[in-house]
Amino acid sequence: MYQQEVTIINKSGLHARPAAEFARAASLFRSSVSILHKDQTINAKSIINILAGGIIRGSRIVIRAEGPDEIIAVETLASMVESGIGETAN
Repeated sequence: MYQQEVTIINKSGLHARPAAEFARAASLFRSSVSILHKDQTINAKSIINILAGGIIRGSRIVIRAEGPDEIIAVETLASMVESGIGETAN
């Protein structure tokens, strides 16, 4: 298992578009990938589950993966979050 904590910088949090991009990217990895937010463990490969998590700007989340490509999965997804998943932080 490998994990990394990151902060959501998107103005509207993980709303539909960035949640879809995140889930799409997570689905490319063979490892199981989850997001830990507050007391929730969220399936990172499911846009519906990500949206239901209510992840807003400023939230600290942990991206966790377990499997054969866990390190590259977490590092790739953490980099996406830190760059705003294609959106500006404003």
